[in-house]
Amino acid sequence: MTETPGLMTAATEQDTAASPLDGIRVVALEHAVAAPLCSRHLADLGADVVKVEPPAGDLARHYDSVVNGQATYFVWANRGKRSVVLDLKSVAGKKTFEQLLGSADVFVHNLGPGAVDRLGFDRDTLRQRLPRLVNCAISGYGVDGPYRNRKAFDLLIQSEAGLLSVTGGLQQPAKAGVSVADMCAAVYAVAAIVAALRRRDATGSGGFIDISMLDCLSEWMMPPAYYQLYAGTQLPRSGARHNMVVPYGVYPTGGDEHVNFAVQTASQWRRLCEKVLDDPELADDPRFATNELRVRHRGELEPMIEAKLSDLGTAKATELLLAAGIPMAAVNDLNGLVTHPQHEARGRWTFADSPGGPVRVLRSPFNMEGTVEYAGAIPGLGEHTGEVLAELRGKVVAGEEK
Repeated sequence: MTETPGLMTAATEQDTAASPLDGIRVVALEHAVAAPLCSRHLADLGADVVKVEPPAGDLARHYDSVVNGQATYFVWANRGKRSVVLDLKSVAGKKTFEQLLGSADVFVHNLGPGAVDRLGFDRDTLRQRLPRLVNCAISGYGVDGPYRNRKAFDLLIQSEAGLLSVTGGLQQPAKAGVSVADMCAAVYAVAAIVAALRRRDATGSGGFIDISMLDCLSEWMMPPAYYQLYAGTQLPRSGARHNMVVPYGVYPTGGDEHVNFAVQTASQWRRLCEKVLDDPELADDPRFATNELRVRHRGELEPMIEAKLSDLGTAKATELLLAAGIPMAAVNDLNGLVTHPQHEARGRWTFADSPGGPVRVLRSPFNMEGTVEYAGAIPGLGEHTGEVLAELRGKVVAGEEK
């Protein structure tokens, strides 16, 4: 692979430092987003992740073909893994999978409700056969309760968790633009797995982890949920502005341009009025003296802010906000993200190999001192079946199953 200036290749990174999960094998029976993102992060940390796919492959392989002939979601969530194809509907496939689990430290899965149990790998069976195995099940609603058998996808969980009720404009709800229910479940699963491995070091027992997408996203919904519980009212949707802090959000600066800024403290509010809005008296207006009052009277306040900023224009508004020490940001599109100067300065981009050729990828955000992340290759379907099964046969012959 040709190295691009300012970016380290995966091979260079791999040679520079050990990884914290070296020696940990993860067997992943997964599809779509939540479990694949979880196991990808474990791979980023150095785990040997064996992704078991059906003959047709992970369904995310087929979403699109825009990344050198590969699907965007698959490329993002599956680098650094080894792909093994097994037909788990066959006796031979199930037997091989059982042996593979015997070599694993962690089992991550997010098949449909009851699917893993029907294959004969339910938690009680695995606990008895493989007491050291950390068994992490990711599902929409969890393993018990009245919704346990419901199938779930990201947007459905966003809806069930009330996210649509607080996202969007006054007249129209909106989903988050990325798969936040899947993503937050993946992050909690990573944390729980690492904690379970730490516990296993102390006790010798792995145990079962029940990650519910609804549980995870509901945790993130607690600020507006507490408001509902204790104020007895639903917070209104506020578009690209905050529904509990004012002023905070995207404001027009004339034409089709905008600026995004946040006022969180009394001193920031005063500086905004004096140094940006050029209206010192506004800071002492009793209608706007506290954030709670500003939220209550936002219909009067925000048009004043919009009028002043529209007169200033984006460049001048940005200059004044920064000079006043008001937290602010550009309103970027995705091109602004992929060309962001902060990412370039911090060396956040690297390359990963793939069947379609090198793919530019963003490093994971762990940034652990003493560790340099290895951006592993995106696997082709079944690319490592022979390699992994040969290793497995060697371990079985040597009697080294865990």
